[in-house]
Amino acid sequence: MRPDEWHLTEDVDAFLARAGDFLRSRPALHNTQLTTVERLRTRGDAAGTEATVFGWLESGGEVRAVFYRRATRRLTLTPLAPEQADTLAAHLADLGHPLAAVIADHDTATAFAEAWRRHVGAESVRGWAARLYRLGTLTPPEPCPDGRGRVVDDREQIIRWCGEFVAAVGEMPADSWADSRFADKHFTFWESPDGTPVSMAGSTSMVAGMVRVDPVYTPARLRGRGYAGAVTVEVSEAALAAGATDVVLFADPTNSTSNALYQRIGYVPVTDFTGYDFSQGAP
Repeated sequence: MRPDEWHLTEDVDAFLARAGDFLRSRPALHNTQLTTVERLRTRGDAAGTEATVFGWLESGGEVRAVFYRRATRRLTLTPLAPEQADTLAAHLADLGHPLAAVIADHDTATAFAEAWRRHVGAESVRGWAARLYRLGTLTPPEPCPDGRGRVVDDREQIIRWCGEFVAAVGEMPADSWADSRFADKHFTFWESPDGTPVSMAGSTSMVAGMVRVDPVYTPARLRGRGYAGAVTVEVSEAALAAGATDVVLFADPTNSTSNALYQRIGYVPVTDFTGYDFSQGAP
């Protein structure tokens, strides 16, 4: 494969015109790309930031893979064969595109990190891991905890709990709520019989028939009572009722409790994702 088979643009509409069908062909696997690109299409990049670079790989007249690089200089990839990862790394290095990190399914991210080391000399450190799940047959927990789910727009509580979630999982907080990955999501609380919120689940707007459940959070003092399972089922049922064909979520693969919970209520593992941070960002 030649580097010129990779096509780059900063125009999100041009990117979607060529690569949109490819992204929509596997909505579960491409869920992050679908939601991120849709947000960029409708809201654009933040003022004053480096423009997002989009790219797609063409072979035989068909799109085979895509990527985007945000202002954070983090590269997000759809699955690539090792030789495709090497071609992309060489192409980005030749163009002088700096990278701080890469995120993709584990095999693709690992292949790209090794290729980036060969072409640029940047060492990589594994900094993030997640397991993608797709809903099979939804199975509400038995017994279900007392209470009910309620769609909410309690901005103060949502912001507080999202902040606690970010701290708990070790994410870097956004500069503002509007810039956070939670700002355009829909939230549901599980409330105890007296109306006290005890757990929360967010979800994305539907794109290509796909809804991603994210985040799921229960304050530490309230865990172990079934609230997370109940609110996840509530959000999942709502997504199915709205017509979603793919309902997905990510879980920390080292958290045996959450992984067991999601599988009990009907979520099936798809693949593991990995992020690598690079020791130097510029070719």
